[in-house]
Amino acid sequence: MNTPEVKAFIRENSALFWYIPEDKKEDVNHELLIETIFNYGDMDVVLKLFELLGINYVARLFFNLEGRKRLNYYPEIYNYFSLLLKKYA
Repeated sequence: MNTPEVKAFIRENSALFWYIPEDKKEDVNHELLIETIFNYGDMDVVLKLFELLGINYVARLFFNLEGRKRLNYYPEIYNYFSLLLKKYA
């Protein structure tokens, strides 16, 4: 269940969730939220995500990905955020 702040964040960045039906966007889980923001968002949006969820929580979800879920990230995005989160989380 997303907090009102997270739901507002998703509404603000609704265009990034182009592949999700409008009525289901606010109910995405945090793994999908992080994946979408990392793959399609700019750095300001990423920083806002860290502010909302906490960088340590984001890192924990990011590094606990297995198999297929890891392949949902663009390779350069996965590499960049692996390095960033290892350094700062």
